Amino acid sequence: LHPGGTDARSMEALVAELGEGYRVILPDQRGHGRTADVDGPFSFEDMASDTADLIAALGLAPVHLLGHSDGAIVSLHLAVARPDLVRSVVFAGGVFHHEGWLPGTLDGEPPSFMGSPDGRDHWPVIVEKLSRLHATSPSLSVEDLRSVRLPVLVVMGDDDEPRVEHILEMFRALPDGELAVLPRASHGFNVEKPRLLAMLVRDFHAPDKN
Repeated sequence: LHPGGTDARSMEALVAELGEGYRVILPDQRGHGRTADVDGPFSFEDMASDTADLIAALGLAPVHLLGHSDGAIVSLHLAVARPDLVRSVVFAGGVFHHEGWLPGTLDGEPPSFMGSPDGRDHWPVIVEKLSRLHATSPSLSVEDLRSVRLPVLVVMGDDDEPRVEHILEMFRALPDGELAVLPRASHGFNVEKPRLLAMLVRDFHAPDKN
C-alpha cells in the first residue's frame, strides 16, 4: 500500500526485489493513480475499508499487508478493524498517531509526475485533502496497538520522519512486534533501500515464523 501523494508506482522497486514466491496486489487509494476521487474528506478508516473490500472481492484473505507511510497507517487500521482479513503487517515509515511525526516533515510537495485520475486540475484538491487528513489523523492509541495479535514488522529509516520515541512506543505495545531500523535511510527508503527492505520482508514472511 503506497504513501499518500504518490501511487502504486512508488512500490515497484521493492516489488522487483522481492522476487518469486509472492502474488503482489498494488492498489491505488482513492484520488490516487488509477482510482478516482470521492466526495468528502479522506480518512484512513475509509481507505482501510476500501482495501478490505478489495481483499474480499478478490478472495485473498488472509493477506500479508505491506504499507509505506500513509499506506502503513491504512494497513494498521485494517489490522485493528478486520484482523480476519490480515495474516501479518509490514508497517514501514508510518505512525499510529499524528503526533508521532517530526515537526514539518509532511510539508513537502508531491512528486511532479503525479496527477489526479479526475484530471490534473483536481490534483490540488487531493493535496488539500491530504493536508487536512494529516492534521488530525491517525489517532490510534496504545490500547489499539495492544489489540493487534498478529505479527507486525515495524520498519523505519535512521533519518526518517516519525519520531524514534514514537516508533519504540509502538514496538513495545505490539504483542507480536518486530523492529528494524534501516541505516542511511530517509523517509523514502522504499526506493532508496529496496533490496535491504525486501530482505527484511522475506525473512519476516519465512514459513517458520508466520
